[in-house]
Amino acid sequence: MNESEIKALCTVVRNTSLAAHRFFRHGHAEKFYENSLRNRLIRSGLKVDQQVPLEVRDEDGSVVGEFFADLLIEGELILELKAVNQLSSEHTAQVLGYLRAADLEHAMLINFGSPKIAFKKFIWNQ
Repeated sequence: MNESEIKALCTVVRNTSLAAHRFFRHGHAEKFYENSLRNRLIRSGLKVDQQVPLEVRDEDGSVVGEFFADLLIEGELILELKAVNQLSSEHTAQVLGYLRAADLEHAMLINFGSPKIAFKKFIWNQ
């Protein structure tokens, strides 16, 4: 995807997330928001994979573990969802780890856990 397509995709994700947050508000477990966002994005015509395993490899290529990304949109954009009072540096590190493991460039971190929804967009340039 080119940069304008990614921006458009992020806009759809942002608007869809805002709608889900307006409906559910804050206070639910992360899984509720994940399932809602998955359903809403699929209904909008996007390809959405949920709980996508991402292998983490050592320098020699050996698999040393795996992550599970909450949602992968169109095979290009990782969505990591949280339902916490405030995002932390650990959440940022988690998303950057996902991008490295998946060998992808784009991710969004979305927090549904506070009265005001929060978004962070990441671009991983290797």
